[in-house]
Amino acid sequence: MTADEPAEPGPRRRSSARAVEPARPERAEGASRTAARDAQRLRGNTRAALRRPRRPAASGRSFDATLRALHELATSGAKVSVRVLDLDRDAVVFTGDDHQLLPVGGLGVVPLLIEVAASFEAGTLDPLEIVERSAVETVAVAGVWQHLKAPALPLCDLAVLVAAAGDAIAANLLLRRVGLEAVRRRIELLGLEQFALLDGFRDRRGPDDAPHVALGSAGELASLFAALVNSKLVSPAVSAQVAEWLSLNHDLSLVASVTGLDPFAHDDDRHDLLFINKTGRADGVRAEAGVLAGPRAGVAYALVVAFDDLSIAHRLRVHEAFRAFGTDLMDHVF
Repeated sequence: MTADEPAEPGPRRRSSARAVEPARPERAEGASRTAARDAQRLRGNTRAALRRPRRPAASGRSFDATLRALHELATSGAKVSVRVLDLDRDAVVFTGDDHQLLPVGGLGVVPLLIEVAASFEAGTLDPLEIVERSAVETVAVAGVWQHLKAPALPLCDLAVLVAAAGDAIAANLLLRRVGLEAVRRRIELLGLEQFALLDGFRDRRGPDDAPHVALGSAGELASLFAALVNSKLVSPAVSAQVAEWLSLNHDLSLVASVTGLDPFAHDDDRHDLLFINKTGRADGVRAEAGVLAGPRAGVAYALVVAFDDLSIAHRLRVHEAFRAFGTDLMDHVF
C-alpha cells in the first residue's frame, strides 16, 4: 500500500525538496489589528526556528522506523493513511495512501472550529453568546463539561473545550449553533474534496445515524494544518484563532507522546518547539494531524489508522506506530 504504487504494502518515503482572542462586533476593528499581529507572531516563531543554523540536510533523515511499524499494521489488515509536508521546502517528505478516505473521529471538529472562528470575525456570531448545555442531549463519550456544574457557557469557551479536551457536548452545541450545512460549505470553500463532517458525537450509533463523525484523508489533513500555520485559512485572524485554540489540546498521547511537552501547558516551550495538534478517536480508529517545528525544520503531518480493535494488543500496536512516527518527526525537525 503506497500512495503511488498500490501493489506494495506500507507507506514509502519521498525525498524532501521543498495562526487572537474572539472579539465582539463593536470591537472588530481593534481585534482585527490584534489578530493580525498575533498571526504574524505565530508565523514569525515558526520561520525563526527554521532560519536557525541547520544540521545536515533534512533529506538525509529517514522514516525507517515509521515505515516498518506502518508496514506491520498494513499487513495485519489495518488501513493506514499518512503524509508529512516540509513547511520550509513546501514538499512531501513521507507519504503512504494519503488519498485514502478513512474515519477520523474527533479530527472532524477542525472545520467546525474554522467556521466558528470565521463567524466570530465576520460578526455573524457573538463569541460571548451564552448557550445552555441542556439544549443538546448529554453525551458521555468525551469531554469535561459533563462533570462541571456550570449549566451554560459562552460560545468562545465552548471552542476552547472542543480544542483542548475534545468535549463532545461543546462540539454538538457549536454544531447546532452554526449548522451542519454551514460547516459543509466551509469545507468546500477550503477546497477539501476528501473530507466530510457527517454527524455530531453520540454515545451510541443506531441504524439511522451516520456511521462516523467524520471522514478524511491524511493528505488533506496535513495540507490543512500547513495552511493553518501559514495563515492561509480564511484570513490571518481566523488562522491565528484556530491555531491558538488547538495549541491548548491536552491529548499528547499519540504522535506527541515523544515530544516531552507538558500536556496542560505546551504553547510556550522553553526549547522553542512549536506544536499544535488535534487527535481523533473512535472504536478501531486513531488519527492525529498537526504541525511540529524545531531548530532544523518544520513539518505538517497527519496519520490515520483504521484497525480491528479486537484486543488491547491490537490497540497498543497502533499506539506504538504513532510513537515511532513521532520519534521520526522529532528527528526530522531537530
